[in-house]
Amino acid sequence: MKRFKALAMTAVLALTLVLSACGGSGSGSGSGSGGGSGSGTIKVGVINNPPSESGYREANVKDMEAVFSAANGYELKTFYSIKNDEQLQAAQGFITEGVDYLLISAAETTGWDEVLTKAKEAGVKVYLFDRMIDVDESLYEAAVVSDMAAEGDTAVKWLLDQNLSEYNVIHIQGAMGSDAQIGRTGALQAQFDSKAMNCVVQQTATWDEAEAKNIVESVINSGESFNVIYAENDGMAKGAVAALDEHGITHGVNGQVIVMGFDCNKWALRELKAGAWNYDGQCSPFQAQIISDLIRGVKTSNDKVIINEEKGFDATTITDSDIDTYGLGE
Repeated sequence: MKRFKALAMTAVLALTLVLSACGGSGSGSGSGSGGGSGSGTIKVGVINNPPSESGYREANVKDMEAVFSAANGYELKTFYSIKNDEQLQAAQGFITEGVDYLLISAAETTGWDEVLTKAKEAGVKVYLFDRMIDVDESLYEAAVVSDMAAEGDTAVKWLLDQNLSEYNVIHIQGAMGSDAQIGRTGALQAQFDSKAMNCVVQQTATWDEAEAKNIVESVINSGESFNVIYAENDGMAKGAVAALDEHGITHGVNGQVIVMGFDCNKWALRELKAGAWNYDGQCSPFQAQIISDLIRGVKTSNDKVIINEEKGFDATTITDSDIDTYGLGE
């Protein structure tokens, strides 16, 4: 499968300056927007996780709703849920309604073959964004995604470079079966399997801050030793740190516990620069303009997968400029 780098990050970030604030739907809710089905209007159905999932997802949802707006010549229908079966049902509904394009960020990587086959039969063109799914590539036009496995590889390489005398890791996973969870877990799991690192606990918090706090509190109360928290998004890292603070356990630069997160929310990068965290892995939420350009023929590619270029940030080297350039939200 061929891959090439997506638009340069600076160009993508420039897009965010024109994003307008918009109301997000709750989990499992659908909404329609746009100027109807007038001449030349392109009908787009977006299946996504809800904006409440994380700061990353909020930025992703705003990006989609801003680019695929009535002002830009689109009639947009959206559905937000973290449940794969609800997403599948909504996708089938959009196909029945006769959208021209179906854009999908799947809750899980499996289960999509039948629906995407029906989309193809109905002449509905499919684009994947944010996450890959496990289907034949003939069932979608292109995928504009992050390389979640590379995110995990980069993070684990950074962790190994810390040269700790031992690695006792609390691993807080995202929603099981999602492309983000699978990718960010892979490299760390390889370390557990080889016994290079010790897995103190490996448990999903389904991206939830409060549940992540509960997981860490449980380990603390058990008395088991740990010196690394590897949380698969910033919100869960924040919950983990809250548990450490309540028990007087130091963390971050020169602390007892290394804290690692993903997504690069601005507030998380500020924690990093303050030395309260140690590492944050970037995951770019901006894919909408690339897909719009592909739809309209402004951008062409023979490649199926377009990868957002991303990096990881270290507390000892991150700058204010990095926060302003790469941070999400305010």
